[in-house]
Amino acid sequence: MAEGKYVTVQGGLKLHYHEAGGEHPETVILLHGGGPGASAWSNFGRNLPVFAKNYRTLAIDQPGFGRSDKPTEHPQYFRHSADAVVGLMDELGVERAHFVGNSLGGGTSVRLALNHPKRAGRLVLMGPGGLSLNLFAPDPTEGIKNLGRFSAPPGPSREKLEAFLRIMVHDQSLITDELVDERFAAASAPESLAAMKAMGKSFAQPDTYEEGMLWREAHRLRQRVLLIWGREDRVNPLDGALLALKTIPRAQLHVFGGCGHWAQLEKFDEFNRLALDFLGAS
Repeated sequence: MAEGKYVTVQGGLKLHYHEAGGEHPETVILLHGGGPGASAWSNFGRNLPVFAKNYRTLAIDQPGFGRSDKPTEHPQYFRHSADAVVGLMDELGVERAHFVGNSLGGGTSVRLALNHPKRAGRLVLMGPGGLSLNLFAPDPTEGIKNLGRFSAPPGPSREKLEAFLRIMVHDQSLITDELVDERFAAASAPESLAAMKAMGKSFAQPDTYEEGMLWREAHRLRQRVLLIWGREDRVNPLDGALLALKTIPRAQLHVFGGCGHWAQLEKFDEFNRLALDFLGAS
């Protein structure tokens, strides 16, 4: 894993990020998913140098993940993370950026675009959390159930994490022993478990839980949006894309067959070409 950099945003929150392609005028921000042990590098380490050929590219550890701070008291998570990312942009002198968000990172990207519309350009969203509303698949999905099982009594285990990761992908060869060990070491740390619990709690607060129901506000998005889904996604199933596709004024949908929840890894070359073409890279 590359070392990366740190920046402290308003409120004293320290964020860790990786940067490449700083010579380019336009910026792309990559935001990872929310599974145990997730980080910017685990989700986007391979994609970073590809995007950096055309853009200043920032892969950020969202609050509570990777090497970023892990607060246990914070607002509804999408708002919390979106505001933190805007703070990072302020510190780095980024007025506006395109966003590429996977799962939880997709939800953060949407909340940022809704609350700070002038700061967000085009959005590439892969199985985004909060924007996905299952019309046919049951809730909670298989992936969400396994997410909850990870820290449930008697506590986290390597076996439970591997079961969760295998649901993430259609191509099982991507789940190596090295990946499971790396993710488990990060996910089982006490501060990571506390941050994950706080994040879950923030989605259930009676006064703010509707902030996580992004599909209710999707019609307000004015950015161009590319929805990317894996046909075999067992976390946010494909039918969850339909309402977003219907209500976002400038949306389009691309579906990869033979692909789960990690399109950026499972369909690496095709995903990179598709996303960069949508963002306008030559």
